[in-house]
Amino acid sequence: MPTEPHDLTLAEAVRRAAEVVDPEGGDDAIARLVVRFEDRDEPIKAIDDVDGLMAEAVRSIDVDAEDVDPALAVVGAVVTYLRFRTTEADDDPDRLIELAVDAEYKGSPPPGVAAWLATEA
Repeated sequence: MPTEPHDLTLAEAVRRAAEVVDPEGGDDAIARLVVRFEDRDEPIKAIDDVDGLMAEAVRSIDVDAEDVDPALAVVGAVVTYLRFRTTEADDDPDRLIELAVDAEYKGSPPPGVAAWLATEA
């Protein structure tokens, strides 16, 4: 008997993005972002403005910084990417980051994100 494919939830997308960006789980800001969305069990495809939602959440977590924390920005980019590519959630982490950052920044990430990518590669 065929079953319906699982709809990726916002909480699952945020958890997956956090795992991809911070596999060791040592980044406190990313952990706060995961906690912020842990109860958001609605399908990510049902949320119209995931990009805006993630941008607001990242800014609210990193409120004292002049520039947005690059790792948080990449988590936001991965979540936004997964809104449109839910079937790629389990893809290779490096490839997922590459595709998400390229989609988010149209191939020109801000300097902080570019520096973070260079150190994480």
